[in-house]
Amino acid sequence: MQKITPFLWFNDQAEQAARFYVSVFPDSQLLSVDSQSARFRLAGQEYIAFNGGPYFTLTPAISLFVDCVDQAEVDDLWERLSEGGEKSQCGWVKDRWGLSWQVIPSVLGKWMSDPDPVKAKRVTEAMMQMGKINIIELERAHRGN
Repeated sequence: MQKITPFLWFNDQAEQAARFYVSVFPDSQLLSVDSQSARFRLAGQEYIAFNGGPYFTLTPAISLFVDCVDQAEVDDLWERLSEGGEKSQCGWVKDRWGLSWQVIPSVLGKWMSDPDPVKAKRVTEAMMQMGKINIIELERAHRGN
């Protein structure tokens, strides 16, 4: 068992959310379900989803960052996670339960931290104009064309 497990509060749809998340990410599984909670693993990380009622709601103050290998993964996760939720700026989506996700290609961090501050600034400015992150457009910004 991992030392720290994210605990996600839902009104009454913990099991539905857990089953959805497991269906979206490869190498994931539902570990246990009872009337109050669901324990699941996404790509090696365990989570607990809890039916706690309407007292608290999820906010963008806590989000799950997804490190994507390519544009196909960005495209797939962007669409699947935002279905029934909402798309936002800079790679953020909110799913149908209100959980915020950052769907980000690995190269974004690399290019934003380029030792050349001009390149890094161009990439950051390009990213700030995007909803779903577009790797080709980021690459163009990085190259300066």
